[in-house]
Amino acid sequence: MTDKLDGLKALKTFGTSGKAVYPLEGGVEAELFAHEGKGCLTHMWFGGNWPDYGKLRLRVYVDGEAQAAIDMELLMGHGIGFQDPAAPWLTRRMGKTGAPSGIYNTYRIPFGRSVRVTAQLPEGDQGNPRFWYIVRGTENLPVEVAGVRLPDTARLRLHKLEGYTAAPLEEFAMCDTSSAGVLYQVTVAAESDHWQYLESCVRAYIDGASEPLVMSSGLEDYFLGTYFFNRGPYHGDLAGLTHKDEADHSFSAYRFHEDDPVFYHKGLRLTLRCGEKTDREAWEAHPTTYTTYVWAYQW
Repeated sequence: MTDKLDGLKALKTFGTSGKAVYPLEGGVEAELFAHEGKGCLTHMWFGGNWPDYGKLRLRVYVDGEAQAAIDMELLMGHGIGFQDPAAPWLTRRMGKTGAPSGIYNTYRIPFGRSVRVTAQLPEGDQGNPRFWYIVRGTENLPVEVAGVRLPDTARLRLHKLEGYTAAPLEEFAMCDTSSAGVLYQVTVAAESDHWQYLESCVRAYIDGASEPLVMSSGLEDYFLGTYFFNRGPYHGDLAGLTHKDEADHSFSAYRFHEDDPVFYHKGLRLTLRCGEKTDREAWEAHPTTYTTYVWAYQW
């Protein structure tokens, strides 16, 4: 009992908030929060209203790294492509409650010595918008995925592919790492002149395997949709469709693997294909432009 109480006493919550502040003037990278110690971030929330709000660049630096392993656009980092304004929607791990802001997440972002959170306007935006934010975390809080406590050395990493145009039937990597780890979340935003690219299967090449674990029977199926997302947007804890436009055949969707783990020990290459081909049939999509965010805990 004493050991358990001592463990609980080590859990210390920290954080900060900014109310109607102006840290972003001149397009500089502004530090919103810094903390020294060991633990993990547990909550972030952002508010404001200006053009291209969704392209605000957020970075999380852990343990003194010079280049942030988490470097994301605000909306894509929360599963939303094409700056889709739909709201309100809320899930366990992220959501959007207002127009255009009220963006939040409860990602567990672990660190061993220190953590810094910064924000920066997109390139070319030299305004000075009013900004609101909340950052919170807990010292000595472990991270679990599917009930498995991750090693203390585990760190959340973001693998990005931005504005990549794939040729018909091209298979390309969204993530290619040689570390050990577990897949956490995937977001895909894509557009083309036809929906045929949704026939694609997501493939995971685990631990250097030459043959993949096929993760879906189609791209919309990977995000738990069906028939080219024929019922429109949805938002759930496991997956969601955050954008769909019939005019330009664009969509964005997210998929969490927190309760559906994909562990790897010697590397992971996660791929997508522009259309699909089987032994009997080919669904050859037209050239398609993709932005993908793949999150993984690595150690």
